[in-house]
Amino acid sequence: MRALIQRVTNASVTVNEAIIGEIDAGLLILVCAMPDDDFDTVKQLALKISKLRLFKDEAGKMNLSLAQTGGTALVVSQFTLAADTSRGNRPGFSGAAKPDMAETLYLQFASALRDLNIPVETGKFGADMSVALTNDGPVTIWLDTES
Repeated sequence: MRALIQRVTNASVTVNEAIIGEIDAGLLILVCAMPDDDFDTVKQLALKISKLRLFKDEAGKMNLSLAQTGGTALVVSQFTLAADTSRGNRPGFSGAAKPDMAETLYLQFASALRDLNIPVETGKFGADMSVALTNDGPVTIWLDTES
């Protein structure tokens, strides 16, 4: 799985002019399932993200995890993280998992974070979404379970 993680002071996702997911301080997690991913991959990524020390402690150092701060995650499916730009100017997305599998893994990922006691809001798989955020820091981290 691939994930782009942004530490935010707030974030929301809107579908058809209605906010369907919204958080205050926490992480916006854009996630893309890849063809070889499975439930073990999902759990591995959720655990890694829950433990990443991306939040400031009393001394201003990035020493605290999402779990430690009590922050929330906004998880949004983002198949374009699988973009292949090696040929031409139009990205290809054939490297992403097929939609049925991707939706299952996306939902399992959100559930795996919840199982780690992290409050989770989500976008809507396959929908045309508008994502708004205030990036805090800015802190943006790229994770790929293959590397």
